Amino acid sequence: MTRNGIGIRTAQVRSERLTGQIHVYDGIGKGKSQAALGVVLRSIGLGINTPSDSSRVLLLRFLKGPERDYDEDGAITALQRGFPHLIDQVRTGRAEFFGHDQITPFDRTEAARGWDVAKGAIASGLYSVVVLDEINPVLDLGLLSVEEVVNTLKSKPQELEIITTGRAAPQALLDIADLHSEMKPHHHPTAAELFIEGIEIYTGAGKGKSTSALGKALQAIGRGINHPGSTRVLIMQWLKGGSGYTEDAAIAALQQSYPEVVDHQRCGRDAIVWRNSRQDLDYIEAERGWEIAKIAIASGVYKTIILDELNPTVDLELLPVDPIVQALLRKPRDTEVIITGRCQNQPAYFDLASIHSEVYCHKHYANQGVELKRGVDF
Repeated sequence: MTRNGIGIRTAQVRSERLTGQIHVYDGIGKGKSQAALGVVLRSIGLGINTPSDSSRVLLLRFLKGPERDYDEDGAITALQRGFPHLIDQVRTGRAEFFGHDQITPFDRTEAARGWDVAKGAIASGLYSVVVLDEINPVLDLGLLSVEEVVNTLKSKPQELEIITTGRAAPQALLDIADLHSEMKPHHHPTAAELFIEGIEIYTGAGKGKSTSALGKALQAIGRGINHPGSTRVLIMQWLKGGSGYTEDAAIAALQQSYPEVVDHQRCGRDAIVWRNSRQDLDYIEAERGWEIAKIAIASGVYKTIILDELNPTVDLELLPVDPIVQALLRKPRDTEVIITGRCQNQPAYFDLASIHSEVYCHKHYANQGVELKRGVDF
């Protein structure tokens, strides 16, 4: 059978890799740190369902000092409270932007402190995932030795997954990366002309689209926990039926503690859908998901709505475009809508996006025959 169109792989039973990979998310588009948070959510979810300490994650954040609050703090704190054996978070640096000509001794000291933590974590064998959030600009600013960081990552334990984020990743780091996704921004004048805000789209062939959306959800959930009554989050996922998605357990744990903050729905078969293998059930499930999403968008009840894999659902012609455009045009101004997924032809609602990041694939271990990994990729 010839496969045409966009096919989205589900979490059905499959072989998994054991060797950890080095991921780099860079570029000037939005979604890099969000992708790191999405992996954190998945790793914690895997750990909840795994009766061991084999899924512990370190979230080490450079250039994001503790004097500033971040939306995701509430959700991470809640997960730490419920599952303290699964996540550690360390922050370093000052929480403000600065350039090469504004570097202070404090910046160098804080970068070195963070790197000391990173080296210890990498060597310890305690973690399955180490996230080095915003280490790329730290290297670009010259606050750490690129050579030392690269050599340390090259000698990491075989099973350890390393994720680095931020703009301006140095070439030496890109050379050793197993995965390199660049977030490229696209601008749509229609959104500005119509004064439309709050629509974000993540598309492209690189890894990081759904992962960024999960990170965005984690931020919104945290905002709702920190400020009760301020927000409610809907995560709606198409083409991802069945079970086995590791983020489910972490989201369910947050739902149990904060049922007023987050709702989560899936639709679709537990199978890859290609254009020439569509079944009646695919249309029914796609429409069921859209009915839920349409009501949620119009209601104003939800302040953040994740429409994960809506793009390929439309690309497969399982849903028409015009009702989506109309729903987005009529959404409340304070409702954020985040749409993800690759597509071969950009639908009309892309013109309504105030933020559009194309996740460009420079490298992906899957293209080299390396299997995906539970708790990281799904």
